[in-house]
Amino acid sequence: MRHEENRWSANRLQFIAPEELIPRYTGAVNLTEFRRSLSLDAPPDGLTLALGGLWWDAKGDWTKAHESAQQDEGFAGSWVHAYLHRKEGDASNAAYWYGRAKVPPSRSSFEEEWEEIASSLLS
Repeated sequence: MRHEENRWSANRLQFIAPEELIPRYTGAVNLTEFRRSLSLDAPPDGLTLALGGLWWDAKGDWTKAHESAQQDEGFAGSWVHAYLHRKEGDASNAAYWYGRAKVPPSRSSFEEEWEEIASSLLS
């Protein structure tokens, strides 16, 4: 196999083929470890785009958070995208993304919603 066709799992130290890749960060097994990664200068390798969005949001960089989340067009990216637009104060855009995620618009604090999303995506 060509090098581009293969991937190594840094967290499991085993060879896995591209079709076996699971879009989940397995380096942080829980919210506490994910929070610890916030001490780094860059997101850890292996984060999904949605978790990368939450990571950048926690670091205070809304633009990078949004860029990461909007690249994931699925449930997780839509939920993070909704959260980011709610935090930005753009209620109508947030409502659209909550609808795409099929999640009711949050009425909790930003911190509580961030934790809810992160916990869900890490489980």
